[in-house]
Order: sequence, then C-alpha cells, then structure tokens
Amino acid sequence: MNINDKSVLEILNKLIAIDRLNKTQILQMVNLVSLSNDINDLNDNLKWENTKPF
Repeated sequence: MNINDKSVLEILNKLIAIDRLNKTQILQMVNLVSLSNDINDLNDNLKWENTKPF
C-alpha cells in the first residue's frame, strides 16, 4: 500500500478513529503500511505485531 495515496490515508484515518489508536499503535501502523498489500493484510500484520512477545 502506498502511504502517499489519498484513499490509503483515508482508510488509515478511519482505522485510527474507530479503534481509538494511541501514538505507538499509529506509528506501528504507518510502518506496516508499506509492507502490506491491502487493508486485510495490514490488519493481519498489526495483529501479528501485537502478539509477538517482547
């Protein structure tokens, strides 16, 4: 996904508002956007990142 695409930014803004993401989650999502093929892939990547042990 291209972070500079207007439609992608609109999707990200909706996710931020709906899920009430904090700053860390937003930064994590922005980093994963370029690795994701679509919104479903992004959601899977976010779930994966959140389940990794620290």
